[in-house]
Amino acid sequence: MIIERKEYLNKLITWKDKQLIKIVTGVRRCGKSVLLKMYQDYLKNNGVKESQIVTINFEDLDYEELTNYKKLDNYLKEKLIPNKMTYIFLDEIQNVDQFPKVLDSFYIKDNVDIYVTGSNAHMLSSEIATMISGRYIQIEMLPLSFKEYMESTGNMNDRGIKYTEYLQNSSFPYALQLKNQPDEIRDYLEGIYNTIVVKDIVHRKNITDTMMLKNILKFVFDNIGNPLSSKKISDTMTSLGRKINSRTVEKYLEAFSESYIIYPAKRYNIKGKEYLKSLEKYYIVDIGMRYMLLGSKMMDTGHILENVVYLELLRRGYDVYVGKIDNYEVNFVAQNHKGTIYYQVALIVRDEKTLQRELRPLQAIRDHYPKVILTMDEDPEIQYDGIRRINARDWLLGLTD
Repeated sequence: MIIERKEYLNKLITWKDKQLIKIVTGVRRCGKSVLLKMYQDYLKNNGVKESQIVTINFEDLDYEELTNYKKLDNYLKEKLIPNKMTYIFLDEIQNVDQFPKVLDSFYIKDNVDIYVTGSNAHMLSSEIATMISGRYIQIEMLPLSFKEYMESTGNMNDRGIKYTEYLQNSSFPYALQLKNQPDEIRDYLEGIYNTIVVKDIVHRKNITDTMMLKNILKFVFDNIGNPLSSKKISDTMTSLGRKINSRTVEKYLEAFSESYIIYPAKRYNIKGKEYLKSLEKYYIVDIGMRYMLLGSKMMDTGHILENVVYLELLRRGYDVYVGKIDNYEVNFVAQNHKGTIYYQVALIVRDEKTLQRELRPLQAIRDHYPKVILTMDEDPEIQYDGIRRINARDWLLGLTD
């Protein structure tokens, strides 16, 4: 089953033939390779010949010798077609040593359109990005949204049941083919998890204490939506008899973020309009993977909804922060070129005390940007002095903005 990831596909189509390197990043198995394949089909359906398309997946042993940048450069030069556009697709480019040299070399050639994918943000770290600075655009890809999951089922009915399925079965596209096979889904997610930990983190960062690394990742998975600091994590580990210093914890958290398995949400002072350095929150790329790791501890439904909303805001192109106003916290401050939207996320607000608790932080904000409470209550939209209360599943499905 192939799900057409229309939003990502349309982004590639928009940048077609523009003189910029297109870099698609995201966690392993989120659909980057399939996206490139769909885009290649689009090109062929619009007059591009097979001979004009060069595609290499650097996780395929057939191309192992091309992970040397000079050999790759020579190989690609031989594939160029004079006076015609050549479309070059390089999958998992981070496996090529000094790959920016190759990208830079082909960027300056006429009639070349370059597309690359990577499963590790380290590939865009400052020293690498400097070489191709201003010459690339990044498209950040995530696993399936709830809307994409619903569409994949063939209808938009039973959304309550399907929301639970979406969380437990995973948002990774291939998991759809394993539906109603919980053991197979678990094995599949465990495979992705171990590949990320071992291949993208342990080997890349030369980490020797794999057990400690996994313990910290498990701790972060167990604490989505809670304020965390490297000191808090190191103190917790030490109290459990697993001594580690906060600097090492920072190194591990950075490695998790670079592999797109966790996403840090920094804090933002709404009154002072400044970013705060302490007590970030962390959200994870897939709730199904959390279920695989933690089992029954999965039932933290409020924080899980928060996690789902956070990822959806990223999909919609927002920079997302945790808001602070006076002594209150606003779950999300979502900012883009159009402005800011404030979101509170709560499982249910039928109880008046709970409702007032969720309204208070938004009421404390004195600007005129939109303010929204997202909840699982199956009620029509309600407004409280301009603050909208919306059903979270409606919002996730794009039925209301």
